[in-house]
Amino acid sequence: MCGIAGQISSGVEGPVKYLNVYRDMQAELRRRGPDSSGMYIVDGAALIHSRLCVVDPENGAQPMKLNYLGEEYTVVYNGELYNTDELRQELIRLGHSFQTHSDTEVLLHAYAEWEDGCLERFNGIFAFAIYERRQKRLFIARDRMGVKPLFYARRQGSFIFASEIKALLKHPLVEPVIDSEGVFQIMLLGPGRVPGSGVFKDIFELRPGECGYFFPDDDRLVIHRYWRLTDAPCRDTFDEAVEKVRYLVKDAVTRQLSADVKVCTFLSGGLDSSIISAIADRYFNERGMRLTTVSVGYEDNEKYFRAGKFQPTSDPAFIEIMNSALSAEHVQVTLDTPELVSALYEAVDARDLPGMADVDSSLLAFCKRIKQTATVALSGECADEIFGGYPWYRDPEIREKEGFPWAQSTAWRSGFIRPELLGGADPAEYVDGYYRMTLAESSVLPGTNPLETRMKQMMNLNVDWFMQTLLDRKDRMSMYSGLEVRVPFCDHRIAEYLYTLPWEYKDHAGYEKGLLREAVRGLLPDEILWRKKSPYPKTHNPSYMKAVSEELRGVMADKNSPLFELVRPEALDELFTDTRVQPWYGQLMTAPQTIAYFLQLNYWLKKYRVRVEL
Repeated sequence: MCGIAGQISSGVEGPVKYLNVYRDMQAELRRRGPDSSGMYIVDGAALIHSRLCVVDPENGAQPMKLNYLGEEYTVVYNGELYNTDELRQELIRLGHSFQTHSDTEVLLHAYAEWEDGCLERFNGIFAFAIYERRQKRLFIARDRMGVKPLFYARRQGSFIFASEIKALLKHPLVEPVIDSEGVFQIMLLGPGRVPGSGVFKDIFELRPGECGYFFPDDDRLVIHRYWRLTDAPCRDTFDEAVEKVRYLVKDAVTRQLSADVKVCTFLSGGLDSSIISAIADRYFNERGMRLTTVSVGYEDNEKYFRAGKFQPTSDPAFIEIMNSALSAEHVQVTLDTPELVSALYEAVDARDLPGMADVDSSLLAFCKRIKQTATVALSGECADEIFGGYPWYRDPEIREKEGFPWAQSTAWRSGFIRPELLGGADPAEYVDGYYRMTLAESSVLPGTNPLETRMKQMMNLNVDWFMQTLLDRKDRMSMYSGLEVRVPFCDHRIAEYLYTLPWEYKDHAGYEKGLLREAVRGLLPDEILWRKKSPYPKTHNPSYMKAVSEELRGVMADKNSPLFELVRPEALDELFTDTRVQPWYGQLMTAPQTIAYFLQLNYWLKKYRVRVEL
């Protein structure tokens, strides 16, 4: 995994003029790629790379060049291909030869052979850019599920891109400005983002499953979607679906265990992380190696935990059950309130935006500790979106409600916004417009019954919106410490297949993710196999609410706090005494996390020197 950036211009002056800027951009990506760095500058092109060595540490340096059939190709690449060996063998049969065993070289040869058709052959997570010197064009692409990021801006005839917004903002042509659209995203959708938006004015993100070409000679950018979830008839019986899911999950996990550095797995004692850990444990045992599992907990959480609808059980007992079934070495990380509060601000530095409060900061602190143990980790993220595990899939009353099911608080949120920033806009209409847009984009076969139609819409909503927030979180919080986290359930083959299956298969036996449970029967202890879903663990210690409240009161005591540019002070006052269980976003962001979100917002406005221009 790595950080990439660059600028493509029509003239040759740009790259020479901005050499020091490129060094600054590269420095901003050093946390993503702490092991080595490189830069390619020629004609009107500059490609920048910072590398985290995971495969072939001795080779595979970037930017990497290839001269093939009269063209000079140069790539900067952030990602992993999990079918590298198959692709290499196919390319060798077509006459290609290789100097390394890195996936970067395979990706570059694949593009030289098939151009944008190479994307259909890739199984992996990636964002990359390839400059073709003779044709003078830049190709950019992002993986199907959106695991790896790629942001860009167009300024004065140049195309400027980077893995993270912070690197873009180091370029003098890119300024930290938000307009009304940015304000609404932060206040009404955040920590979610509109697909394709970078929140800052005129900063965009290549959407999952998109690729495109930039032609500097006429300042032309052409982007198209090469992949999306597409409905198709289901011809498999339930038993056939069980077999296929079992194969796909095992194959995805096994492929993603490959690395030339130490690999570990996250383990919460829940279904998803336990599946990955069990498969990994067998894989390592067969090779005479020992897996390491890692878990996170919080000081005094068992003392203060209270079972609820969304968190019916706490993790420690299930972690112990699962570890006793494995032959793995286990590492337990325990976080306390001061560390969580302090990491709130580092989490903004990592995400470049206000995020999921301590849900972000806890992962960031956790990943810092994991990095002392391993360089690669596998996580169970995305199974709920794909297999239908969330309450809003399964509760008929919730799933029939209009609007994003994880953000049913638009009226409450809008009450925080300074009235003059609304400009007469209706917050409910703003949010509903994006919701309706996503429904319209959902692929559903003609004649599909209302329940199946709704479930496909629900999966598309989750994959395009909620899952992207979690993938942002996972990528930025982990890469901030140079840790690569892989997400096997995000294998596009699993998503494609599950999209076509009827809801009754996924809801087998009346359990959330019932199909997945049936597919892994025999792999896990029964206590784990049938454990009710419990989300990512958060702190329940009342000291956290006290600490973030004191922090926010400190912010409010300063009348010059930038937070007041967007937020009504009296609305913030009400947060300290509001006893309603009103989630700001998802299941986990209740009162303490909402207060922490405003702390992150204030820090972001100040640290990034954000200007509000309506």
